[in-house]
Amino acid sequence: MANYDELKKIAKETLDTIADASVDAYKAAEEKARILARKTKLRAGIVNEKATIRRLSVELGSAYYNSYKDNPAPEFEDLCEDISGAYERIALKENEIEELKNSVGAAAEDAPAPEQAPEQECDCGCEGEKEPEPEQECDCGCEGEKPEE
Repeated sequence: MANYDELKKIAKETLDTIADASVDAYKAAEEKARILARKTKLRAGIVNEKATIRRLSVELGSAYYNSYKDNPAPEFEDLCEDISGAYERIALKENEIEELKNSVGAAAEDAPAPEQAPEQECDCGCEGEKEPEPEQECDCGCEGEKPEE
C-alpha cells in the first residue's frame, strides 16, 4: 500500500502544481489584456486629439488668411500668395466651365433634332401594342454563330 499512497501523493502534488500554474497563466493573460485595452483606448484618444489639432489648424490658417491676406506677416507672405493664386486659378477654371456649358447649350439649340428610328413591325399579331422581342442571345459561347446541322 505504500506505493499506492506514495503514487497518490505525487499525483496530487502534480495536479496542484498544474492548477497553480494555470491560475498564474490566467492572471498574467488577464493583466496583459487589461493593459492592451488601456493602450488601445489611449491611442484612440491620441488619434482624436490629432484630428482636432488638424481641424483647428485649418480653421486658424483660414481665419488668418481671410484677415491678413492683403497684408500678411513677412514669414507668411509666400503662403498667402500661393493661396491667392490657387483661388484665382479656381475662378478661371469655373469661368471656363460656365463658358463650355453656355457653348454646349447654344450648340444644342442649333443642332437638328435627331431622326427617329423607324418603327419595327411585330409579327406576333399585337398590331404594335407591345415592343418586339429582341433576338435571344446564346450563352454557350458561340458568339451568335448557329451550329451546323
